[in-house]
Amino acid sequence: MAVGLADSGTKNAMENTLPEWMDGGVRQEEMATWLKREVKEKAHRRRKERAVHISNDRVSIAEATTTELTVLPQKLSRELTTPICDLLKENIDIHDDAKEPCSEASTVRFQRGVNYTLTSKDARENMAFRQSDTFLLMFYLEHLFPFLFPFYRPSLLEGGRAWILEMAICSPVVRQVTLCQSSYFFSLARGMANCDVVWEMVLKQTTEAFGVLRQALQVIDDSDIAEHLHGAVRILASIMQVQRFEIAVLSFDNCQAHLNAALALFRQLLDSPGAAGSADACSRFNAVISHLGPSSWILPARCVQVPSAEQVAFRFSSALLILDDIIASTVLQERPRLYEYHHSLLSSIDGTDPPIDLETIVGCQNWVLLQIGEIAVLDAWKQQCKRAGNLDVMELVRRATAIKASLEAHLRSLETDPVIVPNEGSSLLDVLTTDYWQQSKIPASQSPLVTRVWAHAALVYLFVVVSGWQPASVDVRYHIGHIVELLTSQISPPELLRTMVWPFCVAGCLTELPQEADHLRGIVKALQPPSVFGTVHKALEIMENVWHNRIVGDVASCDLATCFRSQGCLVLLS
Repeated sequence: MAVGLADSGTKNAMENTLPEWMDGGVRQEEMATWLKREVKEKAHRRRKERAVHISNDRVSIAEATTTELTVLPQKLSRELTTPICDLLKENIDIHDDAKEPCSEASTVRFQRGVNYTLTSKDARENMAFRQSDTFLLMFYLEHLFPFLFPFYRPSLLEGGRAWILEMAICSPVVRQVTLCQSSYFFSLARGMANCDVVWEMVLKQTTEAFGVLRQALQVIDDSDIAEHLHGAVRILASIMQVQRFEIAVLSFDNCQAHLNAALALFRQLLDSPGAAGSADACSRFNAVISHLGPSSWILPARCVQVPSAEQVAFRFSSALLILDDIIASTVLQERPRLYEYHHSLLSSIDGTDPPIDLETIVGCQNWVLLQIGEIAVLDAWKQQCKRAGNLDVMELVRRATAIKASLEAHLRSLETDPVIVPNEGSSLLDVLTTDYWQQSKIPASQSPLVTRVWAHAALVYLFVVVSGWQPASVDVRYHIGHIVELLTSQISPPELLRTMVWPFCVAGCLTELPQEADHLRGIVKALQPPSVFGTVHKALEIMENVWHNRIVGDVASCDLATCFRSQGCLVLLS
């Protein structure tokens, strides 16, 4: 593994070169206090602090005022004076000019030898697992992660969810993001969401997570990403988890900034030397996967091999990124930024499985998201033509017809084919994990139903793009009726609505029947507390706004993008 803990000899050598004040005692505490005081006193000088910006799909560092620091969420944008962040900054300053070569066996060394894994004694002690950290990490692995991603059931023979544990142990970025999410949801589970002390702890951990992430992004700027693929993948995974956490707490202010950063990193990874030599995105993606290896052997006889943590993290994070990019394109009425990769990464070519399988992660089969991406491209083309005054309606209909035919053909096949629950076989692992697999089979059998909800919503989206806001249309009412019926009568448990917020909102915005609106309200109100199902309640808020505007007659120029943008920022319902 390219990012890891240094061996004992390396540790001793590093400790012998540490400053005298790093004694693990009083002098070290005094230095940490002095560092925090210095950061506070110099805050007024930071109006031109270096910030992470995105330009031409590359992560770059630019001079900016403090109001332009987009990586840290606005409601958490306090001074980063925690020991972890201070020590990370100091570590970067001390080692920036180091000339040591990259050591794959111990740590990844970024730009001019910067240690990404914080190898100073003080940093190691601060990043060591405390008892509370261990508890929160296990809460995340056993409860929170399965709740956030109910369809993600990696085979135990392929390592299961162990990659998350490995990355949390080795990476301060991943660990801080994991801890802040776990703290927040555990406080909700204990009924302490309104406790100031608990919330301050959550804010502190979240601030640390954003601070470490921002510094990590700064470290890799202007360097050859091929030299630190593992670290870049860890940052990509962290950004996607940060995005999920902010969406969970209904903080959408920085959705665009996080999405931009993740998109830029993903492009750099696929354009990295060793990957860029291949013509198609599938080969380049697989080349990155290969460079993130080798896979790990977990038995002495070398007979059981599992993917490395970075290999799994890259595949998992790429799936979430493609989903977010597609959903964002429906809001912004723009072509998905990763559109040129869709066919290679999501389609089965020559009978081979695609590199990314969205169904195993978010419960929706690839073909639906592919066509939603195509509809977003069509909408962007339509808007561009309208602005230029040269819209060809016949061409619009021709393109839409091909998309409609593809969606309807897949949907018919899905509706007529019987639902097959995967047979895991019979083995000792089945005996040891009976409860786990029994719980896992429920979402597996629901995936085709979830895909149908997305497909019906995609067709409604297509009709709106082509024909405008026509909620009384027979076709629109047909598909909305199927969505409501699936959500109220077939999909179980109801909590799976968290994985279908975008199609749920599409159906809600277009429904005109009071009984359907009441059904949708009832589904949302049954999901408690709202702080856990925040995106679902946000979708209902958008829908209620549309229903109110319809009553007052303000729907003449309405479209779905307008509905989603009514909140004033990019609302990612993913």
